[in-house]
Amino acid sequence: MQGRVLIIAGSDSGGGAGIQADIKAVTMLGGFAMTAVTAVTVQNTLGVSAIHDIPVDIIRDQMKAVLDDLGADVIKTGMLSRAEIIEAVADELGARDAIPLIVDPVMIAKGGAALLQDDAVDAMKQILIPMAFLVTPNIPEAERLTGRRISDIEEQKAAADALLGLGCEAVLLKGGHMEGDTVFDVLATGDSIEVMMSPRINTRHTHGTGCTLASAIAGLISQGVPLRDAVEMARDYVHEAILTAPGFGAGHGPLNFLAGIGEEEEPLRH
Repeated sequence: MQGRVLIIAGSDSGGGAGIQADIKAVTMLGGFAMTAVTAVTVQNTLGVSAIHDIPVDIIRDQMKAVLDDLGADVIKTGMLSRAEIIEAVADELGARDAIPLIVDPVMIAKGGAALLQDDAVDAMKQILIPMAFLVTPNIPEAERLTGRRISDIEEQKAAADALLGLGCEAVLLKGGHMEGDTVFDVLATGDSIEVMMSPRINTRHTHGTGCTLASAIAGLISQGVPLRDAVEMARDYVHEAILTAPGFGAGHGPLNFLAGIGEEEEPLRH
């Protein structure tokens, strides 16, 4: 089955994160990607220089157009910069039959630009996260959402448990921002807390890793893959995508979204 994933997020003109990364990751993992664009950013590997939010009614109309016609097996959110956007997205989703929701609480771009306004943090915590099947924050995002400092694996697990307390079904708290030769990601559900490990890759080419991971998970879950297996497979995909990054740009470069495609394979022909 080719699962349908509706992605509600911002556009990255550099192609390494946001809607562009989401579409590539969902496609590579076998899903069918659809979009509702929430913002247009002017950015490249050196950073974000401008953001233009899409009007809220246009965001809602995009969602309606897709869901009324094509439907969705999973919905994944990314950049939702303002409280009114979060409220509109939650309202539209709440008016429909439950569809598994994956929330990537995008707050800060890799170059440091703020992508979530202060008033939107409370809306994220109080409205959207309680609706989520899975929330995928990194360390800085989890610290802001929980008000906790996270400096080791025990604090990471405690923060994941605190995020579960907001009402979501599962949390994948990513540990890439912590120091060390090993990256620890914590997958927490109401039944268990599991630590997943991978060797750190020392590279500046990590732009869009959060978007890519969450969308890869969404693409797999849309096809019926269980949560833990989807997380494990998506982590492996992102690890390989970082390891084989093409090296584009002078700043935080994009990943290799074609990771896993053998070089010996011939291109598709019509």
